Amino acid sequence: MDAHELLRLEAHGPDTLVGIGPRYPWGGLYGGQIVAQALRAAAATVETDLTVHSLRAYFIRRGDHEEPVRYEVDRIRNGRTFCTRRVVARQATGAILNLEASFQLVEPSADIQTIVVPGELPDADDLVGDSWTTMFERRMIPSRHLPPDGRTGAGRIAGWMRAADDLGDDPLVHACMLAYLSDDLPTDAVVRAHPIGREEDLDKDAAVFVASLDHTIWFHRPGRADQWHLHEFSCHNFVGGRGLALGHVFAVDGTHVATIAQEVLMRDRRNR
Repeated sequence: MDAHELLRLEAHGPDTLVGIGPRYPWGGLYGGQIVAQALRAAAATVETDLTVHSLRAYFIRRGDHEEPVRYEVDRIRNGRTFCTRRVVARQATGAILNLEASFQLVEPSADIQTIVVPGELPDADDLVGDSWTTMFERRMIPSRHLPPDGRTGAGRIAGWMRAADDLGDDPLVHACMLAYLSDDLPTDAVVRAHPIGREEDLDKDAAVFVASLDHTIWFHRPGRADQWHLHEFSCHNFVGGRGLALGHVFAVDGTHVATIAQEVLMRDRRNR
């Protein structure tokens, strides 16, 4: 399955679309896939001169890769410059994700970037690929290039990422694919910030349970998800079993494309 097939949704009645996904190594569905498809479903009910500027999603249940996902869109509001949509993703077990997205008519304004790429980092071409899927390429940046005092928070992690396929020129497709990519690294930042993340020779897959709780993206500037972008995250808080990861996405030229926040549930199985 390629990105275009992943984002191809079939209409099943008014404001209802259905999508499918590939089988992932761990079984179930990848959260980024459901967010990307839900955003595509929301955009299908919006005028084409509006662009997505933010989304907020709550992960409710684990998805089943053996059945399609039904996306039900609620047209919350149509304004003159903004419109809002709510999307509920459902499978046989019930709702698996709830997403709200906001779209804006492009308007002129000052363009002020206050966050920059951290220090001197290796280029993607100088790093080894380690992606777990054929949907995207990933080149992780070694920790020695990410001093802990370079950003607020702990557990810093960064990598270059891009879609494996040519996505064409539709900005919506690139926004959806960025949403797909954005769910990959936040969990690792939370694990790294936790004391478990610093324990050597520990089988973390066996010792730790992790699950994404919610996911927010602010789309600042246009970007091509089929070109290399730096995804950088750190954990800003951990309490009640919940770690908050905050990250930024930069184009190769340093343009700040998006800001991402995700709260991750993390439990030590050894204490249960």
